[in-house]
Amino acid sequence: MGERMLCIVAEGDGGRVYLRPTPDHEDAGRAARAAWGPEGSVPFRLTGGSCVPYGLTAWRDLFTSRQLVALNTLSGLVAEATALFEQEAGEGLADEAPTLAVYLALSVSRQANRSSNLNFWDPGGAKIQQVFGRQALPMVWDFVESNPFCQSSGNFVGQVRYLSNVVEASPTAANHGVATQRDAQVAGLERDAIYSTDPPYFDNISYAALSDFFYVWLRRSLRSTLPHLFDTLAVPKAEELIATTHRHPDKASADAFFMAGMSKAMRALADGSHPAYPATIYYAFKQAEQDATAGTASTGWETFLDAVIRSGFAISGTWPVRTELTGNLKRQVSALASSIVLVCRKRPEDAPLATRRQFVDTLKSELPPALAHLQSGHIAPVDLAQAAIGPGMAVYTRYAKVVDASGQPVTVREALALINETLDEVLTAQEGDFDADTRWALAWFEQHGFEDGEYGDAETLSKAKNTSVFSLKTMGILQSKGGKVRLLIPLALRPDWDPRSSGRVSAWLNVHHLIRVHDAGGEEAAAALVRKLGSVAEDARELGYRLYALAERTKRSREALWYNGLGASWPEIARLAREAPSEQTSLVESSHAAA
Repeated sequence: MGERMLCIVAEGDGGRVYLRPTPDHEDAGRAARAAWGPEGSVPFRLTGGSCVPYGLTAWRDLFTSRQLVALNTLSGLVAEATALFEQEAGEGLADEAPTLAVYLALSVSRQANRSSNLNFWDPGGAKIQQVFGRQALPMVWDFVESNPFCQSSGNFVGQVRYLSNVVEASPTAANHGVATQRDAQVAGLERDAIYSTDPPYFDNISYAALSDFFYVWLRRSLRSTLPHLFDTLAVPKAEELIATTHRHPDKASADAFFMAGMSKAMRALADGSHPAYPATIYYAFKQAEQDATAGTASTGWETFLDAVIRSGFAISGTWPVRTELTGNLKRQVSALASSIVLVCRKRPEDAPLATRRQFVDTLKSELPPALAHLQSGHIAPVDLAQAAIGPGMAVYTRYAKVVDASGQPVTVREALALINETLDEVLTAQEGDFDADTRWALAWFEQHGFEDGEYGDAETLSKAKNTSVFSLKTMGILQSKGGKVRLLIPLALRPDWDPRSSGRVSAWLNVHHLIRVHDAGGEEAAAALVRKLGSVAEDARELGYRLYALAERTKRSREALWYNGLGASWPEIARLAREAPSEQTSLVESSHAAA
């Protein structure tokens, strides 16, 4: 597959200028000849996409000749710079030469992340985006070749400065940490320790395979400095604790490998944990499997939780932590915004048995206030089902065993399905707090989304919900013509709508106008509308959770993005709304006046 130069981006007096390349420019790029290129093959199968089917099969294929010359030069200079430092540093500082080598080598590997034919141009920020916008190596058709010696995006000095800023900001007290490379599955970890871990996510990401992108350059720079870390040509992969089917005979074997290894690792953590402190385990894995009989569950969560429970741990709490960057590539997908931190303690040896009925009754009693607490913390809608696993499994794991009517154990998968079922019941029950117009729109949305439905069906439903199609049309919730009824999408809503003069409160209108202004004007515009809505803005936020759950269940991905986007931005919207001067007239006051 060939390539041709399309454009040159240069610095002009008033900003970036875009120049048409000449044949001389293209010839200069092709004239570079690299003496060395990284060896090894790019993995053919990767979650999130692979460039291999398009001909980029070896690591050296991911770089242009000019990029290889630059990276070869920089990586070769690491040893030279380190030796020079060792000679001239003087007594007391020469021992720091290996540390200098590590930071310089890390700078080179960071430069590789911005010097590949998988980099793409970000037109909004007018800058080069790194290869790893997500944990994959998908094909990029229009790529950017950065100049590592410029003063702009993708330059080498910027990579060095990034690391030096971290060093300058780091604490320099006498106490210091020690990093060691260990196998978590091997028994004999430190006793009475406090453990916090972020384990592999089932079959989600092949970190070992992706790590070779950086490893090939780190090895070239540091093999003489840290030979014990770089004695293999590539990153070891056989023992990586993920359920990748291409490393095993079949899916069942891959699942069994993950289960056995995760059980060993969790057992080692449980045995070594300090009795006075909990172990914390980060997990961010989206539940996306639907079963006609069992409901919503997840093999990734099931196998992981099974391993945690077999180790003797009980889950005593959940901390959703906003850890995931939602900008750039994640903006157009319902990606998780949080990691779910499971707080685990050893289960008491005298833990009681429970029946399935007892488990379900306790779930229905304890899950609603736990979910209300999570919602009050502005957790993103896409994260709610994952976060609910914590308080749900806290109920399940407080018992030595949960058994059904026939005396058979209720499995983790069945428990997950029951937790998700209870979550759906709680969200459905919240519908009773909404106004009649919103309840009608929810029922119609679940059946039709934003597509046409029969007028007669809409009128019949409106009678059951104590409203009318005419009033819903007058309010601007729907359009009705030709015997058909259709809910209006946010973009089709009136741009001059003011909730203070509408005369009728509708959570449905509120949430969709919030989506409209958020998409058009960002968080500042949404915050301005929240100030006008006053206290009823919280009803709109709660409705967003219900609508996201309905959109996910009915496979309406566009709508799911709307509701999750608003929910993910809500903490910032709420902050901006609080800090700005309050509106003189809130929606509640104007509604009372209209009444």
